[in-house]
Amino acid sequence: MAMNGPGPVSGRKSRRAPMAEINVTPLVDVMLVLLIIFMVTAPMMQSGVQVDLPESKAEALTQEEEPVGITIDPSGIIYVQDVPVAPEDLAARLGEIRTASSEEAGPRVMLRADQSLNYGIVMNVMGELNAAGLRRISMVSVSGGAN
Repeated sequence: MAMNGPGPVSGRKSRRAPMAEINVTPLVDVMLVLLIIFMVTAPMMQSGVQVDLPESKAEALTQEEEPVGITIDPSGIIYVQDVPVAPEDLAARLGEIRTASSEEAGPRVMLRADQSLNYGIVMNVMGELNAAGLRRISMVSVSGGAN
């Protein structure tokens, strides 16, 4: 007669209890790799035209809505939202921006110009902004000491 008791049956191996722990080492490895990838790629995500901005003591502005970005690079090429625009087409493009805006005073404009540019080029762009009815203009600079 066979005995069915609480112990293991002779000739059979006892079953292991399921492991209740999760090995977190692979999870930590994957998370660290993802962290490194994001840390390397995040600075590259900032798109735009490379310009050498002048320094200023002014505080940064807080804004709720995304402003229109206008950039003038060191060679004098004008970019509206990172798209090059010919000087003769600038007035029409600014007019489109003004009419597309839902704000009464027009959208905010962030004007970035390289510090080595001729003052007249920047003033011509500001004149076109004014003629298009875009009067909320901010000139972008980098924080720094007084020179």
